[in-house]
Amino acid sequence: MSYRILIAAAVCAHFAFLAFGIFGGFLAWYRPRLIWLQVLSATWLLVIVVTEMTCPLTWLEDRGREGAGLAPLEGGFLDNHVEGVFYPHGYEWAARIVVAVIILTSWAGLLLRRRRLKVRDRVG
Repeated sequence: MSYRILIAAAVCAHFAFLAFGIFGGFLAWYRPRLIWLQVLSATWLLVIVVTEMTCPLTWLEDRGREGAGLAPLEGGFLDNHVEGVFYPHGYEWAARIVVAVIILTSWAGLLLRRRRLKVRDRVG
C-alpha cells in the first residue's frame, strides 16, 4: 500500500469521524439507535480537544507521512486540516461553541421528537 494512500485514508477517516461526531445526532432523529454511537464520538472529540491527546488517526497520518518521506505535521488534525478552512485562525473558541451548540441542538431535537412520537402513540 502506498503511504500517500494511507495519508489520504487517515485524513478522510478524520473528516468522516468529525462530521459524525458533530452532526450524527441529526441522523439519530431517523435512526435513534445511532445516538449512542454519536454520543461516544462526541465524547471522544471532547476528550481529544480538552486533553490535547494525539488522536490515533493523527498518529496514522504522521506514520504515513514519514513513510512517504515527508515530515510529520506540527499539531493535530484540527490545526492542519480544519482551522483556516472551516473557521479562521485564532477562533478555536468560537468554533468550539458552534460545535457544542450543534451537538446539543441535535440531542434536544431528538428528545423532542421522541416525546412527540410517544404522545402520538398514546393518543392514536
